[in-house]
Amino acid sequence: MAALSAIKDRSPRWLKDSANVTTRAYARATVGQRPAPDFLIIGTKRGGTTSLFNYLLMHPGALGLFPQSRGKKSTDYFFKELDRGPEWYRSHFHTEAHRERMQRRLGHRPISGEASPYYLWDHRVAGEVHAIAPEVKAIALLRDPVERAWSHYHERRKNGVEPLSFVDALAAEPTRLEGELERMAADRTYYSEAHDWYTYRSRGIYLPSLENWWSTFGREQLLVLRSEDLYADVQGTFDTVCEFLGLPQHRLPDTKAFNGIAPSAIDDDAVRAELAEFYAPHNAALEAALGRSMGWTAP
Repeated sequence: MAALSAIKDRSPRWLKDSANVTTRAYARATVGQRPAPDFLIIGTKRGGTTSLFNYLLMHPGALGLFPQSRGKKSTDYFFKELDRGPEWYRSHFHTEAHRERMQRRLGHRPISGEASPYYLWDHRVAGEVHAIAPEVKAIALLRDPVERAWSHYHERRKNGVEPLSFVDALAAEPTRLEGELERMAADRTYYSEAHDWYTYRSRGIYLPSLENWWSTFGREQLLVLRSEDLYADVQGTFDTVCEFLGLPQHRLPDTKAFNGIAPSAIDDDAVRAELAEFYAPHNAALEAALGRSMGWTAP
């Protein structure tokens, strides 16, 4: 696999593009043999979605997107690619024949899925998912919203799309989002960069997003975890996920974090205090709905 990756990295862009077109054409031609995903990791952003997806790919009974060698974690279908249609989406998952071969070797049926932290946040997604995969199991990782907002901001700065200070970005959020929810509601194919990129504060209000998934799928199809538990006990949290997905327990060969950003403290105590005060009632409502304490930053 390492040799294959090295060859792929050295390949010219035109050759990669040609291979992608050929692979997708084959996948679409065989889409009738490709079932919908079994699981989705739906967020939250900066909450460990990428890490958990990579841990699942270490399980011999978990499949990612087809072709597996490409290493993609998400199709972005439900918020960016809806106009391509459900057959295009299903072409990204492995065939029944491949699963049957794996099942004979493993002794249990393998499962496949994808991960996108935007799937929890965009409230149009749950209904679109249900139309294609009504039996899917979803996993949400929720992180302390104060720390999540700061990490989200740092990611945008690292990616070169956030020119403002953290304080100014928080203040600009309502203006940046003005009219975006209305545009999204009017056009199911509309993708809002502002709603995805700059929702540092609002994206940490988790309960409405969970209620959206619960109302669409029921509570039994959504596993809600604390990101902090994944960070503190990777194997234990992974075991919980395997049980939820019906996978045999598996000892992870590696528990390093993926897509991490070096932790740093919010450099303004007043901003931290203001965010903690803002989130306090939202966190209390979330804890009441979940029936457990989240242990996050308090005022």
